[in-house]
Amino acid sequence: MPMLEGLGFTERSAVIIDFGSAYTKCGFAGDSGPRCIVPSVVKNSKTKKRSKIWQFKDEEELYELLKDFLQHLYFRHLLVTPKERRVVICESLLCPSAFRNTLARVLFRHFEVPSVLFGPSHLLTMLTLGTNTGLVIDLGYREAVVVPVYESISVMKALQCLPLGGQAIHRRLASLLETATVSTATQSEQPLGKAAADLSEEVIEDIKVKCCFVTNFKRAKEIQEVTLYGADEGKLPAPPPVLEYPLDGEKVLHINGKIREHTCEVLFEQDNEEQSVATILLDAIVQCPIDMRKQLAANIVVTGGAAMLTGFYHRLQQELLHLLKQPKYKRDLAISGFRFHQPPAKENCSAWLGGAMIGCLETLPHKSMSRDTYIQTGVLPDWCSLGTEPEPTKDKTPTRK
Repeated sequence: MPMLEGLGFTERSAVIIDFGSAYTKCGFAGDSGPRCIVPSVVKNSKTKKRSKIWQFKDEEELYELLKDFLQHLYFRHLLVTPKERRVVICESLLCPSAFRNTLARVLFRHFEVPSVLFGPSHLLTMLTLGTNTGLVIDLGYREAVVVPVYESISVMKALQCLPLGGQAIHRRLASLLETATVSTATQSEQPLGKAAADLSEEVIEDIKVKCCFVTNFKRAKEIQEVTLYGADEGKLPAPPPVLEYPLDGEKVLHINGKIREHTCEVLFEQDNEEQSVATILLDAIVQCPIDMRKQLAANIVVTGGAAMLTGFYHRLQQELLHLLKQPKYKRDLAISGFRFHQPPAKENCSAWLGGAMIGCLETLPHKSMSRDTYIQTGVLPDWCSLGTEPEPTKDKTPTRK
């Protein structure tokens, strides 16, 4: 494309796409960050309704959603021809097979891309750090996933997962905001429900980012004594200041300190099975062989957009040290502390950056699945499969002894 030579598109770098439940990151191999971060929402060309690409009834509906969504990415944001670019997909271990197979069908058959490499997000995240061993915790929108990696091998039997992430925080925040008040220039404060101010998902997310934070361990225990164990509300610590959040230009939402501080506690409150974001991290270490545990505890890698909350790292460290003293973990874990890696990119873009790095390697064509192979076999191999070429047909003719 001659008219785009000045924009750096002449090398035909691979396209890197990270499909998230809330947002999708897209860009080119070799870049330090994605060219665009867009919501994982598309307008269906047939129904004319906007829907998330992860919410589909069957594979045919998903095919149409992905086709329209990728059309928007290629020709609105990237401005490149799909046939000329290899593709690297950053995928989660919990990605449904239907989504994975349909995505391959759209890329190979509709857009006719030369090759596609499906890279597991936890290994791509570790690639940015240059380490072979680590404990990756992915705190995304729908779930928190912990995957131990030892010498570049994923320890699948120790994988842990909980439905805690950005979506759980949004639900808690929406519930707490029912007690918030709204005021205007002519009216005094009144409850949010009476003001008929319905908050969209985008507004709730903006409030979470701008107003909420993860409190320290000591205050959190005092809060949990009241919210979980029914202690007197007078024992709650003094709340942070009230913040004013503008709505619709004229309405002002008053967010008290209790809402700001209590929202993110959903990540660390243990459920009926005594599990939280901190416990699944320790459970993953316990499930690994004993000679791996100390090295995993010293190489913790945090990724995912929900991990970008203010105070999250400090709180997670304090929770882990507190749990080590409990009988459940004290016997099996002879660990004195934990160490966290600082990734070279923001937590929500760590996996994408790993994909951008692997997209620059000379081995990319050999590790990727070519379009010819896919058309010939019609089978998409699993990410742990080393070979993508079809196996030769074995001659079943009996041989003489």
